[in-house]
Amino acid sequence: MNLDAAVAAAAAIAGVCTGVIAMLAFRWSERDQARPTRTSLHTDAVLPPGVDTVLSVLRSSAVVLDEADTVVKASSAAYALGLVRGGKLAVEPMLQMARDTRRDGEIRQVELDLPRRGTGRGDALAVSARVAPLGSRLVLLLVEDLTEARRIEAVRRDFVANVSHELKTPVGALSLLSEAVMDASDDPEAVTRFAGRMQIEATRLTNLVQELIDLSRVQNDDPLEDAEPVRVDELVAEAIDRCRHQAGTKQITMATGGTAGLYVWGNRGQLAAALGNLVENAVNYSPARTRVGIAARKVAAPGGDLIELAVTDQGIGISEKDRERVFERFYRVDPARSRATGGTGLGLSIVKHVAASHGGEVTVWSAEGQGSTFTLRLPEAGASRERDRAGRGTRATRERNRPLIGPDAADFVDDAPHDPLPAPGAHR
Repeated sequence: MNLDAAVAAAAAIAGVCTGVIAMLAFRWSERDQARPTRTSLHTDAVLPPGVDTVLSVLRSSAVVLDEADTVVKASSAAYALGLVRGGKLAVEPMLQMARDTRRDGEIRQVELDLPRRGTGRGDALAVSARVAPLGSRLVLLLVEDLTEARRIEAVRRDFVANVSHELKTPVGALSLLSEAVMDASDDPEAVTRFAGRMQIEATRLTNLVQELIDLSRVQNDDPLEDAEPVRVDELVAEAIDRCRHQAGTKQITMATGGTAGLYVWGNRGQLAAALGNLVENAVNYSPARTRVGIAARKVAAPGGDLIELAVTDQGIGISEKDRERVFERFYRVDPARSRATGGTGLGLSIVKHVAASHGGEVTVWSAEGQGSTFTLRLPEAGASRERDRAGRGTRATRERNRPLIGPDAADFVDDAPHDPLPAPGAHR
C-alpha cells in the first residue's frame, strides 16, 4: 500500500507540475505575441481603418510614425528613396518636421535635396516632403520625387533661352539693316547691298521658325496615325534635290547606292525631312570638290528587318566630346560655320525625334579630318518579314549585317554617277 500511495503521490505532483508549466508557457506565448516585433512595425495593426488602403494608392512615398518616431508603415517607394532604414526615418530634417507636427498638430511642407542612395554621383534627388497628423498618436509623411520635373523645367528654360537668343540675332539684324536702308536712301548701291543682307537674315529667320514648328510637330504628333509604306528611293531622290543647289555651288559629288526598291513604314513628310537634314548637313560641312554618299540596305534584327540609310561625307569630322551632344537642340559643332551656312542647330534634333517616333534610331560615326557617317535605322514596311535563317551564319550574311559606318559605308555607294553637280549658271 505504501508503494502504491507513493506512486500515486508522485503522479499527482507530476501532473501539477505539467499543468503549471503549460500555463506558464501559454502566458509567455501571449506576452510574446503582444510584444511589437520588427515585422509588426510595418503592418497596419495600429493604423486607423482604411488608412492602409489609401496609402497604397498614393503616388507619393508614404511613411507613418508613432510617438517614439518608430516607422509603423512605410511604402516600398520610401525604402527605394532611402527614407527608411532599420525601422527609423533616416532623413533628419523630415524627422524634425514630424516631431514639430506631433507637438502642435500643424501641417508642414518643405523641399529638400537628398543624396542619391547607392551612387557616387554628385547630383542630388529633389523631393517635396509634407507632414500631417494622423489621428491623436501618429504622424503621416508624404514625399514626392521632383527630380524629373525639375529636369524638364530646366530643359524648358534652356529651350526658351536658346530660342530667344536665336530669334534675337536675325531680328536685330533686320532692324539695323532697315535703319541703314532708310539712311542710305540716296545711295542705290548701298540700298541694294543692305537689301541683300536683309534677305539673308529673313531667310535665316524663316528657316528657324519653320524648324521650330517641325520640331514641335514631331514631338507632339503620332506619325504612325498617318503611316504608309514609303519608298526609300524616293526619299533619297528628294533629299538630293533639296541640296542640289548647295552641292552644285561647292562642286560636291552626290553619290547613291545600296539596295533599290526598299520601303519603310511611317509618315512620308517627317521621314523626308529627317533624311534631308542629314544630307544637308553633310553638304554644308564638306569641303569643296568632295563627295557625299547615300546608301540604303536591309538588315536583319531580332524584332524584324530594318532599313539602314547611311549618309557619309568627307568633311571636317566631329570630335568625341561633340559626338555626345550633337543631337541636342541648338547645339553646334562649329557655331561660326553653322551661322555662315544658315544652320539653326535643330536639324539633328529633328532627325533624332523622327527616328524615335518611328521606332528606329540614328547613330553617328566620325573621325576628325576624315568625315562622318550618320546612319538612320527604320523598321521595314510590310506585314510579314521573312528572314533567311539558312544563310544567317555565313560570312556573306555577317558582312551584310555589319553597320554602315566609316569607310565601309562608301562600299555600298555606286561609283558610276559621280560627276560633280555643275555650279549655278555653269554650262553643262
